Amino acid sequence: TRISKSCLDKMMAYYKSDKSLIKLDYESALKQVSISGEPVFVHKVEYYAWTEIDDESMLDRALNQIYPRIKENEELQNIRREVLLNPGPATTTDSVKYAQVQSDICPRELEFGGLMEWCAEKLTSFAAGTDEYTTVMFGCSGTGADEAMVCSVVPEDGRLLVIDNGSYGNRLAKIAKVHKLNFDVFESSTYEPIDLKALEKVLSSKKYTHLAAVYHETTTGLLNPIGEICTMAHSFGMTTIVDAVSAYCGIPMDLKTLGIDFMASTSNKNIQGMAGVGFVICNKKALEATKDIPIRNYYLNLWDQYQYFQKTKQTRFTPPVQTFYALRQAIIETEVETVEKRAERYTACWNILVDTVKKLGLKMLVKEENQSHLITAILEPDVPGYSFEGLHDFAKEYAFTIYPGKLGNINTFRIANIGDIQPEEMQRFCGKLTEYMKSIGL
Repeated sequence: TRISKSCLDKMMAYYKSDKSLIKLDYESALKQVSISGEPVFVHKVEYYAWTEIDDESMLDRALNQIYPRIKENEELQNIRREVLLNPGPATTTDSVKYAQVQSDICPRELEFGGLMEWCAEKLTSFAAGTDEYTTVMFGCSGTGADEAMVCSVVPEDGRLLVIDNGSYGNRLAKIAKVHKLNFDVFESSTYEPIDLKALEKVLSSKKYTHLAAVYHETTTGLLNPIGEICTMAHSFGMTTIVDAVSAYCGIPMDLKTLGIDFMASTSNKNIQGMAGVGFVICNKKALEATKDIPIRNYYLNLWDQYQYFQKTKQTRFTPPVQTFYALRQAIIETEVETVEKRAERYTACWNILVDTVKKLGLKMLVKEENQSHLITAILEPDVPGYSFEGLHDFAKEYAFTIYPGKLGNINTFRIANIGDIQPEEMQRFCGKLTEYMKSIGL
């Protein structure tokens, strides 16, 4: 129970008001304060197997009703903890996993609509003001959210410029091609910073109405200067479209300050929920401006989804129900930790990894000053005994999952430190990484 000072003062005043209340329990005082007008909120946790035991009747209840539930959940409660060092889906807390165990509910019920509305507002609040921005949600992956942005916001007479400096920038271009948009690609190095002067020269032609870019290139861990890029685009009257799938809630951000009009992310990375909900945080005015654009994708249309949700508090098509319960819990845990503290924890894990990489004589693809502190691409060692599969299988024995690189011409493996990963776990992994590398003669 967490109470404010004003609430405590009122509880104490009630206690002192009557000498017969000498043995007053705090729940009764809290109830009285609530009746008198102090707002008291309760978070209801479904199917929570817990009880207090003060007397024999409570003991009977515990043995006959509560303990059988605990036994039923024993298998769930003993899940081995896997530390996912891949770039997503990320490691989740047990409380996020358990949040999915709910009574069956039709998602068209008002109760579930309220849950989705609450999630949308909270997701917006982590990166923008809810007065100017809103979140549109779909049952999909982060790529689905990217496609919803790209295919929904560029009009027939518009022209899009896509910045491609990695697999995910390239994916934005592929989406634009599939939907037959008028677009060009600004190609840049996959591991070096974008040449902003060269980009400005292209934008100054004023032939483009929209710009699409990736905040954090998950391919390599390269962090793009998205604020400078989007501010520059705005200066030429362009609308900005940003893939922040692996940046949102891992890096403190304010979309208005950064100049981002549309930003896509997902429930399964730094927000630390389960895979299944893709969403786009939209500037309301920019979203309103898309309402007359012909629909290119029946399922992933931002304006249709937004309009329908505003009227009904429902998505147009069946949402992933259990995933939303997990997302609600993940949002609560993000609020408790705060995005700022989460970024600090991620950086602490990154520092441990980088220190180990240097001690082993391994090389990183991206210079430290250009890295995100979220994902690190490490060049594979030129040692005869090394293979990614060997390293992967060795790490997996100790409950660590790692991921190969995605650059066809450069051999790397990637270590992510997103999700519910603690510094002591990164320390343990680095010990195993050291053990493996020494075993092959590095």
